[in-house]
Amino acid sequence: MEANENNFFSAILIIAILIGIVLTYFIITILRYHRRYINLQKERIHAEIIIQENERKRIATDLHDSIGPLLSSVKLQINSIDVASSEDLRVINNAGKHLDEIIGSMREISYNLLPNTLQRKGLTEALREFVANIKNRHGTNINLYFKNEINLASEKEIHVFRIIQEIIHNTIKHAHAKNLQLGFGCENGELLILTQDDGTGFDVEKVKKVNEGFGMKSIESRVDILKGYLNIQAEPPNGTSYFIKIPM
Repeated sequence: MEANENNFFSAILIIAILIGIVLTYFIITILRYHRRYINLQKERIHAEIIIQENERKRIATDLHDSIGPLLSSVKLQINSIDVASSEDLRVINNAGKHLDEIIGSMREISYNLLPNTLQRKGLTEALREFVANIKNRHGTNINLYFKNEINLASEKEIHVFRIIQEIIHNTIKHAHAKNLQLGFGCENGELLILTQDDGTGFDVEKVKKVNEGFGMKSIESRVDILKGYLNIQAEPPNGTSYFIKIPM
């Protein structure tokens, strides 16, 4: 009787061990597939960002080298037209004003696609110029603070610039903030970025799920490309803060 009980408990133990092994195998397999799926998603977004940057450079170059000179030439021709009547002069002046608006918009689009200041003077001046343009267009009060000089490789600078572009876009469009503080500092071989706005905050996961969420995913992916760290606090109604660390 005792031998039969021992055999029974041994069989139960072996079955329990086998079930444990099978469950462990399935859990490990599921985790591996999930990790692979996440990595594939990251690779897809990284590839999209690279394609997007290349396309931005191409379009900005076309605007600067082809369309820009063409519009300037048209403006010169309009200014050189000799008109006899005041009505003709009014039409010509209006056409000139509209052309100036088109040239201004084209320069703004070209700048957003590929900031010349970023290439010529570096990240700090490019951010100052971009923030000044945003303040003029949207009226949002944005304050920039630089604890020390930022020295990054050019490929890192463009990613940081795009990250700040997206943060400001989110601040205006989603958080509806009136004031935004942007702080930059370099410590222990890392670039530290801290932002805080006085907006309503927003649901980060909800924004990611809609089509407009590509901007938020772009921030995460660019930080990931730079092997950095990102923390977002955006609980309504306490405003939104971003904390980013990027190895220099």
